[in-house]
Amino acid sequence: MFQGSLVAMVTPFNGERVDFDRIRELVDWHIDQGTDGLVPMGTTGESPTVMVEDHEKVIETVVKQAAGRVPVIAGTGGNSTAEALELTRFARSVGADATLQVCPYYNKPTQEGLYRHFAAIAEQVDLPMVLYNVPGRTAVSMAPQTVARLAQLKNVVAIKEASGSMDQTSEILSLCDITVLSGDDSLTLPLMAIGAKGVISVVANIVPADVHQLTVAALKGDFAAALQMHRKLFPLCRAMFFETNPIPVKTACGILKLCSPELRLPLCEMSSDARKKMEQAMKEYGLI
Repeated sequence: MFQGSLVAMVTPFNGERVDFDRIRELVDWHIDQGTDGLVPMGTTGESPTVMVEDHEKVIETVVKQAAGRVPVIAGTGGNSTAEALELTRFARSVGADATLQVCPYYNKPTQEGLYRHFAAIAEQVDLPMVLYNVPGRTAVSMAPQTVARLAQLKNVVAIKEASGSMDQTSEILSLCDITVLSGDDSLTLPLMAIGAKGVISVVANIVPADVHQLTVAALKGDFAAALQMHRKLFPLCRAMFFETNPIPVKTACGILKLCSPELRLPLCEMSSDARKKMEQAMKEYGLI
């Protein structure tokens, strides 16, 4: 259902406010650059520090601006099932094409708890669901067996897999035919080589055309061309994680005048050493 390069969108700020005009500009720019799908209000969009009213307005703004040109997968997850349900109902009401549901963080639910959480949302809101497994953020990892169990539900159509484990994806695909999307930019090509269909990308915030090119080549089976692009992108992908995401990519967006580099506490600006290293990677890539 979803494939190619889907961007995990940053959320631009203007002082204390969300910059909705710049969001609209970014939507148009991504579509012009070949981005295959938009993913607002995930971790890269600073969802933990955006108030619910703005969270919903960002989703609605992206959906309206995209106007059906590319799918919008709205980040509506949470560590409270009730809150995730509320956000997911809203996303459906404004026309989002799917929902991105992260494993509940901090609670550390069991595998049965994870299943019941996602199943409750999938069964109560008729909207395609992309699961999101990112144990480095949530302190819990969804087992492949749980993914396969959830894949039996009508609305569970894909998983953003960000465990960093090739074995995890291999096992998921050996158990079910769910669509796997890489959640780690540097692993996009390796995961696509074993059956993933694309990426929900951080680095695509600054080089969307190149990430799209990599995924197009891999989907066509042209792994020589995909490898060439992977090698070009790899140092820049690593640079986006010199500090906690989305600090580097938001800083890079500011350098490139794509949006303000502003972050919300507890995130703060990059350290000078990390910024210098990131800028060097951007220079070597030809961005600055």
